[in-house]
Amino acid sequence: MGGTQIEGKAGVLNLTHARRQDNDMTPKVLISDALSPAAVQIFKDRGVEVEFQPKLGADKKKLAELIGAFEGLAIRSATKVTADILDKAKSLKVIGRAGIGVDNVDVPAATAKGIIVMNTPFGNSITTAEHAITLMLALARQIPQADASTQAGKWEKNRFMGVEITNKTLGIIGCGNVGSIVANRAIGLKMKVIAYDPFLAPERARDLGVEKVDLDELIRRADFITLHTPLTEKTKNVIDARAISAMKKGVRIINCARGGLVDEQALRAALERGHVAGAAVDVFMEEPATENVLFGHPNVVCTPHLGAATTEAQENVALQIAEQMSDYLLRGAIANAVNFPSISAEEAPRLRPFIELADKLGSFAGQLTESGIKQVHLAYEGHVAGMNTKALTSAAVAGLLRPMLQQVNVVSAPSIAQQRGIVIEETTRAVASDYESLITLTVVTERQTRFVSGTVFADGKPRIVNIKGIRMDAGFGPSMIYITNLDKPGFIGRFSSVLGEAGINIATFHVGREAPGGNAISLIEIDGELPPHVLAAVRALPQVQQARPLKF
Repeated sequence: MGGTQIEGKAGVLNLTHARRQDNDMTPKVLISDALSPAAVQIFKDRGVEVEFQPKLGADKKKLAELIGAFEGLAIRSATKVTADILDKAKSLKVIGRAGIGVDNVDVPAATAKGIIVMNTPFGNSITTAEHAITLMLALARQIPQADASTQAGKWEKNRFMGVEITNKTLGIIGCGNVGSIVANRAIGLKMKVIAYDPFLAPERARDLGVEKVDLDELIRRADFITLHTPLTEKTKNVIDARAISAMKKGVRIINCARGGLVDEQALRAALERGHVAGAAVDVFMEEPATENVLFGHPNVVCTPHLGAATTEAQENVALQIAEQMSDYLLRGAIANAVNFPSISAEEAPRLRPFIELADKLGSFAGQLTESGIKQVHLAYEGHVAGMNTKALTSAAVAGLLRPMLQQVNVVSAPSIAQQRGIVIEETTRAVASDYESLITLTVVTERQTRFVSGTVFADGKPRIVNIKGIRMDAGFGPSMIYITNLDKPGFIGRFSSVLGEAGINIATFHVGREAPGGNAISLIEIDGELPPHVLAAVRALPQVQQARPLKF
């Protein structure tokens, strides 16, 4: 069958669409981890041939030998889909992960080979939220320790003095899908709930019945702290020694999200000195966690990554991934893909450069946004107004949210934004302005409104043409610096000297200004990284109002 090829960063993504049931070439799916029998039956009922080998994921050699005969691979967390495995997957079109995390899949390598990677981002949210609440209650009343003592034949009634959770303050770090469910359950338990989430709109917070606060205030006020945020560069060790020292004495910490959000060494030290009264941990820096610095402490409750481990959750994600993979293999429908948007093969070639533009405009705004986002508006003018603007908006919102929410993709971005109460609006205008096609992204936050416009020229490369009303003509480089400053003589020379003395080469330098002597904006592409001390030196220059590193 023929297909459409779209050239992307990681290579060529082959969007060859799938065989139908009336075709004599039946698609084949290999299930290499434990999925429910109902999921297997869905494949069969839909006309997909299935080979079910639930223990195959642990045998990399055998998986590599078998994978070449299959168009689909359905997995959970045990199977590691490495670049070596993908090299053997000559016919593979789709990998389906029954669950949210795709850490066990080499997504760039899959994309380079034109393999769609799907997940099921919302199938186990309730289960994970309930596990967090369960651990909080177990921590408050020392249930595991009391159980072990009693079953050992002791009767240490006075040893296990717990605390009530009623009227206690629960601080939720990350109030998205799981965090909002935790908030709902905690309010039902008569707790006071405060939440930190840069993407949680005030209106959404009010609807949930939680008080939105900044991270420092949450750390200072909370009696219990629970984490429900992905692991990114910004959230790594969000609970570190400094944060712990600012917490109340006697605070209790729960982590059912991702290992690496909490500095385990710092937490152990705080437990030892009694500043932290207890911790409940379901996720660890290294898993399987057969050894860990937290193990053995009497005030720590540990579980082996059980957040999604309920019969209902396992069934939900298994059924969902079977439906998604069947839809793709039989009809070409793409749902919950982490490496490509939901668009058809016919419209993809025309959309590709504009999807890249929308994503990068979103990324530009997202990297500059620090306060809560209330509204996102996309305006499409000219030829682009007649395209699939839904896919373009999804790409823009994904780019906007990705700096804080690493696992967001063009499929899940709109629903994630909706969960956080972010209003997304589109307008189209068929009449072109100064450009044949123009996309304008406006982001309204709690503090300001920022907009950026871009277009695609004849060379197919996206460019920024307007930032906050200041005309600009700049491409997107891998490493850039965004500067706002007063338009005064000498700035460019001093800036260039700072970078030159640091051995940093300037690739391109784009400047725009409101008026002579007024506000100006510079976008500078550099070779390599911008070290923190050089960024500090740039910010210290006269007339510089803001300087931020950007990555695209």
